[in-house]
Amino acid sequence: PSFFSSCNRKNNPAASVGFFELFRFASRQDSVMMVVGGVCALLHGAASPLMLLVYGMMTDTFVAYELEVQELADPNKTCQNNTIWWINQSIYVTPENTTMDCGVDIETQMTMFAYYYIGIGLGVLILSYFQIALWVSAAARQVQRIRKTYFRKVMRMEIGWFDCNSVGELNTRISDDINKINNAIADQVSIFIERISTFVFGFMVGFIGGWKLTVVVIAVSPLIGLAAGLMAVARLTGRELAAYAKAGAVADEVLSAIRTVAAFGGEDKEVERYDRNLEEAQSWGVKKGSIIGVFQGYLWCIIFLCYALAFWYGSKLVIETKELSPGTLIQVFFGVLMAAMNLGQASPCLEAFACGRAAASTIFATIDREPEIDCFSEEGHKLDRVTGDIEFHDVSFHYPSRPDVTILDHLSMVIKAGQNTAFVGPSGSGKSTTVQLIQRFYNPKEGKVTLDGHDVRGLNIQWLRSLIGVVEQEPTLFATTIAENIRLGRPAVSMEDITAAAREANAYDFIMGLPQKFDTLVGEGGGQMSGGQKQRIAIARALVRRPRILLLDMATSALDNHSEAVVQKALDTARRGRTTISIAHRLSTVRSADVIIGFEHGRAVEHGTHSQLLERQGVYFTLVTLQDQGPDAAPHKAPAGTERGFSRGSYNTSSRYFSIITYHQSHKKPGEEAPEQLVEPAPVLRVLRYNRPEWPYMLLGSLGAAVNGSVNPIYAILFSQILGTFAMQDLIQQREQIDGICILFCIVALVSFFSQFLQGYAFAKSGELLTRRLRRAGFQAMLRQEVGWFDDPGNSPGALTTRLATDASMVQGATGSQIGMIVNSLTNIGASFIIAFYFSWKLTLVVMCFLPLIGLSGVFQAKMLTGFATEDKKAMEAAGQVSGEALSNIRTIAGLSQESAFVASYEQQLEAPYHSALRKANVYGVCFGFAQCVIFMAYAASFRYGGYLVTAEGLHYIVVFRVISAVVISGTALGKASSFTPDYAKAKIAAGQFFKLLDRVPTISTGPSHGEKWDNFKGEVEFRDCKFTYPTRPDVQVLNGLVVSVKPGQTLAFVGSSGCGKSTSVQLLERFYDPDEGQVLIDGRPSWSVNVAFLRAQMGVVSQEPVLFDCSIAENIQYGDNLRNASMEEIVNASKKAFLHDFVMTLPDKYETQVGAQGSQLSRGQKQRIAIARAILRNPKILLLDEATSALDTESEKTVQDALDQARRGRTCLVIAHRLSTIQSADIIAVMAQGVIIEKGTHDELMARKGAYYSLVTTGAPIS
Repeated sequence: PSFFSSCNRKNNPAASVGFFELFRFASRQDSVMMVVGGVCALLHGAASPLMLLVYGMMTDTFVAYELEVQELADPNKTCQNNTIWWINQSIYVTPENTTMDCGVDIETQMTMFAYYYIGIGLGVLILSYFQIALWVSAAARQVQRIRKTYFRKVMRMEIGWFDCNSVGELNTRISDDINKINNAIADQVSIFIERISTFVFGFMVGFIGGWKLTVVVIAVSPLIGLAAGLMAVARLTGRELAAYAKAGAVADEVLSAIRTVAAFGGEDKEVERYDRNLEEAQSWGVKKGSIIGVFQGYLWCIIFLCYALAFWYGSKLVIETKELSPGTLIQVFFGVLMAAMNLGQASPCLEAFACGRAAASTIFATIDREPEIDCFSEEGHKLDRVTGDIEFHDVSFHYPSRPDVTILDHLSMVIKAGQNTAFVGPSGSGKSTTVQLIQRFYNPKEGKVTLDGHDVRGLNIQWLRSLIGVVEQEPTLFATTIAENIRLGRPAVSMEDITAAAREANAYDFIMGLPQKFDTLVGEGGGQMSGGQKQRIAIARALVRRPRILLLDMATSALDNHSEAVVQKALDTARRGRTTISIAHRLSTVRSADVIIGFEHGRAVEHGTHSQLLERQGVYFTLVTLQDQGPDAAPHKAPAGTERGFSRGSYNTSSRYFSIITYHQSHKKPGEEAPEQLVEPAPVLRVLRYNRPEWPYMLLGSLGAAVNGSVNPIYAILFSQILGTFAMQDLIQQREQIDGICILFCIVALVSFFSQFLQGYAFAKSGELLTRRLRRAGFQAMLRQEVGWFDDPGNSPGALTTRLATDASMVQGATGSQIGMIVNSLTNIGASFIIAFYFSWKLTLVVMCFLPLIGLSGVFQAKMLTGFATEDKKAMEAAGQVSGEALSNIRTIAGLSQESAFVASYEQQLEAPYHSALRKANVYGVCFGFAQCVIFMAYAASFRYGGYLVTAEGLHYIVVFRVISAVVISGTALGKASSFTPDYAKAKIAAGQFFKLLDRVPTISTGPSHGEKWDNFKGEVEFRDCKFTYPTRPDVQVLNGLVVSVKPGQTLAFVGSSGCGKSTSVQLLERFYDPDEGQVLIDGRPSWSVNVAFLRAQMGVVSQEPVLFDCSIAENIQYGDNLRNASMEEIVNASKKAFLHDFVMTLPDKYETQVGAQGSQLSRGQKQRIAIARAILRNPKILLLDEATSALDTESEKTVQDALDQARRGRTCLVIAHRLSTIQSADIIAVMAQGVIIEKGTHDELMARKGAYYSLVTTGAPIS
């Protein structure tokens, strides 16, 4: 069925798992538990139909008693030997020629019935306890096994498998998917069995009682089952979010391109566009409300019409053909009704089963997969002596995650034992990959790697890896103590060895300086330690292994000069007498190597010593010359970017790095959101204030809700009235009364249909208008924030769009439907109590004692449906941390061959949640049993007392039924209703988060009234001693006292390596950020005093990767000026200046051509020219070009460059250059490094100085 899709995963290639295959991890004991639990569930299902038999007998007793009372009201009749006689000793004969029984002792009868009820109640208590406890604990045991098996299997997988599966996804699988399996094999199964059994027994009771009536009711019961099923489906709407998707796409597009939006002042325009797209979501929401209203109305309508039909036909059978007694009528009718309802309620269980099967298919597929390189295997040789000669024979390789990119291309080389070999080469040339092949993280696709002449594939993995010590560029430490981190190198190592290794790694002194010495915790991912400290701990960890082979993968790259020297010294001592391979990065570290191997395109193209290679003038030579530029020009360490020339590529781009990055984001979540969760729940009044314009809808809805609430009490009156008719003597009067009651039932049916629909529709309408208003306000508030706010990972476009999507609709749950629910419950309770107290206050008080319990049981049953998933998730968090840490650092763990240690630690963490799950199974069973049996106990007490009142106070038996059904019905309705509303507390928190966003005051206000504006804007810009760090990375000083000025009409060009603060200076000028110290002056006024919108209106930006919006070319160009609607003529003019016009005219739709999401339909050069046209249309005084031609090929670059030169005329211009040819004509060229300007002047002046600029030009190196 369609509603299963709500849980299907995006990708479900694995074959679906059959339902019974879910139990493949069950032991014999589990199977026994599940069978016994299933039998209990079956019997429990029979309890309610059984109760009906008692109820029927009881009704008959009451009716007989009433008839006897009426007969004996005649003073001439008396009761002898249980038959009625005339006083004159002749027997009394009724008009139908039968004698009449008498002497019904109602109290003894009632006491007996009360015992029956109590018996059934106790049976139910015990059965339902076992039914739940056994299934839940059996499931807990199986899930425990699945978790262990799965994690152990994942840890055994080869590294290539991790490249293809992101860590974040594996983590969700471990938690969510296994929980889904749990839901499918736990209590849901037993509840399903119980409901089906009630369904079967309900019909049996009906057929035993009277087959004719049963058949009539069966004919209409599919309608009820259908309605109950439909209700379940209507709740599972993923459609709402689909309808919101369009608006969500707009929000996502805008928030992702927030800098462009801010630069062009398009905030208001975007809010309008977003609002237009909310239209659809709103109309769908109203539709959904109406549909649910119609379904609910239909359900009630059908139920009441069924009542009318059944009572009308049933009373015929009782009175005219005497086939049924009044009791059997009730028994048959309720039996069939109960069966139909239970069948409908069994459908949500099917959904849980479907979800579980879908989730299991991926989990079981992984469990069944055999790893290509199994690190737990005992096979393979262990050599007696290892010298440490490594040889590559014609090796070819590509990463499994990217089979189209060849990394190693028939690589052959020899690494001699005891030598220090250095690998150098541009990034992406396969240096790191060779290191991973030596560790056998991967098998080569062709060729072989040998150690001392043995193919590494034939050696035992754990043993091979134990010979190797690895120090990576970014070492991974685990969240435990320093000593434990070093001990991971070799588990059985003594404290002496640890200190010795720390000494060798030059880490001993700094560790002893810490307050807790070796017991200092390093924090998640080693976050409490500095880069140099982490690196030295990692070296100690490698040395404690006493490795034969040491692999240093850029081990000092992340350090500053001082730490580098220290670490380098540690490495030099470590290298003695070992085969060492270092992937080098700063050439200073390479010079001392015995052999240097130069890589290019996956081949070893040259090898020799430093001096030999310099003579060859090959790869090594170019790298050396490139690197020597930086340090001469600036006394600092080489600027951050030139180092990059020669570092990482294969690593960054290969998916495994991404997976680690995504993992870190997904895993910091709990920590980052912690402050979020402290949001004050919003006061409901404030939410209602937003909803004020919709009060007429809310009034209508409340009216409908009030009518709906009074339906149940009215039903109680009519139902008891029908029982009363059977005790009437006058047949004509009896017939009339029955017909009247049936007509009343029909009227109630129609009324409740309309009122349910009214309630659904009116609240949906008011709620959706509120949601739309909130979404719009929220989006507006987001666009009002300063750009720095968006850098916070908690405010990433993804997070913000989900917040708009879900929070706003959750808030709606706190208002509309909630009010409806409250009104409904209040009228329901109010009416019931008025009726009950009016007829018999004594009985009402007795029944009321049970009311809280009945209400509770209703709440509990509803909670059963939603399950206890959230509680389980919390318990799993500790284990989740272990698994998360293990998976995201899988390479390090594999290198240290510590997989089994992590598996053991994970299994240990699972113990606590597992025991709590078993404990919970019992608690859960007890609660469930209690909830189920309360109603039986309530019946026992109240009917027993009712019987007493009938004899002692002459209460009419109708009243007993009336009071009891009124109160009990209102109690259960209460409990169920409270559960159907969306989680109220959650809604309040969501609202709180929302209002927190609305109330946040941005640090840089974009409001129209803040700051000054002036008329003759000249465009003079000056940076005065600006210091700046990004708010999200306060430890990285980006600008460090930037001083530079530019006069109106001049062009200033920034050059320098990436990360030196070029783009940052432009962002300060646009006031995306304000400097921490110093000022940016515009026309002599400090930037913070200028109106932001006015300031941005004077600037046009063309960035390196221009952001286009998903609309037509004309609209994209129009975006340049959002304060007015630019005419077509202006657009054409601007595009002519940008050399764009001719190209646009060749397109079929000309300016109406859609550019696609992010401009994907166009080439880069075309996008760039649209962006230039957009900037020109603004007619800015200041033009900012941020590497505007970097991404283009030579052909397009020329065109774009011409367009830019044209655009620059008569404007102040800031250019961030990328190819030096593009800026030779600039008035001032400023060379930046480390956030300061190291030299500035014109092209000729700087060439004459023979400084940094000169060396950049002569080597022709790209500078970023």
